[in-house]
This record gives sequence, structure tokens and C-alpha cells, in this order.
Amino acid sequence: MDAFLQRTLLRQPSALPGFGLSFGIMVTLLSLVVLIPIAALLLFGASVGPAELWRVVNTERVWLALWLSFRISLYAALVNLVMGVILAWVLTRYRFPGRRILDAAVDLPFALPTAVAGIALTTLYAPRGAFGEFFAAWDIKVAYTEWGIFLALLFVGLPFVVRTVQPVIEEIEQEVEEASATLGASRARTLRKVILPMILPAALTGFALALARAVGEYGSVIFIAGNLPLRTEIAPLLIVIRLEEFNYAAAAAIAIAMLTISFAMLLVINGIQIWSRRRIGLV
Repeated sequence: MDAFLQRTLLRQPSALPGFGLSFGIMVTLLSLVVLIPIAALLLFGASVGPAELWRVVNTERVWLALWLSFRISLYAALVNLVMGVILAWVLTRYRFPGRRILDAAVDLPFALPTAVAGIALTTLYAPRGAFGEFFAAWDIKVAYTEWGIFLALLFVGLPFVVRTVQPVIEEIEQEVEEASATLGASRARTLRKVILPMILPAALTGFALALARAVGEYGSVIFIAGNLPLRTEIAPLLIVIRLEEFNYAAAAAIAIAMLTISFAMLLVINGIQIWSRRRIGLV
């Protein structure tokens, strides 16, 4: 009887189109948005030649720009990972005045143009800004330094972690925590052994999204970074500079370098995510 019901359910039409049509639409959209642009970049790089690409990338200015972009992006994504999980937990598990306003404010970096965010952050943290004067009293300079880049990347990356982790926390029943407490586990042990393993895959996904967004961020960074070569110049800005100089080979070389490093980092993160899912028995 159970086998008959399973076969009957499998025969029922899906709400979505059949596999062939759905797969065709998916491949078409993915090709137009992702695969074809990346293929065009790689083909242009191949036409330039590996030797020329390496000659362009292998300069102090390019290496420092790449190092700055990926280093600060990694720092910002790590901080957003911690802050995002805590914020998602507070918004999900607690009720307090202004919670809905705070929940809506999380999405502000999605809606706000990045250039506007950069101008606002620069105005606040410039030496004569409202927050800049406060930090200046402690001999701390935020705007036009690496701290300014870090702050901008925190701003644009936080919603990715919060919105990825929040639905998972909502699905965790409080009875799970209560059962752990009745078995004698402390809050710290419950958090470490019960809660964190359940939200870890989603948290890693949010971390990867925040990292990817930070690496390619341009609009909110160029205003607060100062854009000093060899000091606060990010790789996306260097690509734009080469494009404005009509040096398309150099722009493609830097873009391919960023693509290669980003792919390697995301591959490692996805590997850790798969390992964490297998560890808790999700796959």
C-alpha cells in the first residue's frame, strides 16, 4: 500500500513546469547572467596570452591592491559572521520595542545605493565628521584608511549573514534547548553542542555571500578609502582605472586574478560547508 501511494504521488503533476522546460530556463538564465560573461572574460584573457597577463598582474601596485581587497573583505566577513548570527538570534528569539524597525533596517544596505552609503560613511567618519572628531580625540583616523574600507564592507555585508541565518533559527524549536537543559547541559554547552551545529551550514553560506559581496564592492568604498596607490587602493578601483585608460588587457588581467582567488576561496568555504552538513547528518 505504501509503495502504491508513493508511485501515485510521484505521478502527480508538479506546480512547476516539467524537468526539461525548467532545466532549459535555468541553463539559459544562468548562461546569460553568469556563464557567458565569465567565458567572455576568460576568452579575452586567452587572446592576450598568459605571459602578458602575468606581466600586468606581477607588479607591486596590483599585488597590494589584491591583498588589501581580499584581506579586508575576509576580516569584514568574519566580523559579520559573528555579528550577523547574534543579530539574527536577537531578532528571532526576543520581543522588544522597536524590533520591527531594527529588522527592517537590516535590509537597508540592500536598498541603499552603494555610492550614497559611501558618501554617508565618509561624512560621518571624516576628520571633521560627527564620529570622526570623536575618534580623532583618541588619535584614531577612520576615513581614508583601511579602517574606513573595513567599515564600508561591514555595512554592505551584514544583511547577507542575518537573512541567511534567521530562517534557520526560526525553525529551531525552543523545546530543543529545554530538553538540553533538562539533561543537565549548561547554556554554553547547549549553544556549542546543539544550537551552533544546526545553524553552522547557514552561517557559512551567509559568510560566503558577505565575502563575495565585499571582494567586489566598489561604490561604498571609493569615497571613504582615499584611494591612495600602494596604501588604500582596492582592486576593483584599479580595474576601473585601467578601463578609463583603455588598457583592456590590464583590466582583464586583474579581473581574472580576482576571479581565480575568489573561486578558490569560495571552493574552500563550500568544502567546509559540506563537511559541516555531513557532520550533523543533513547530507
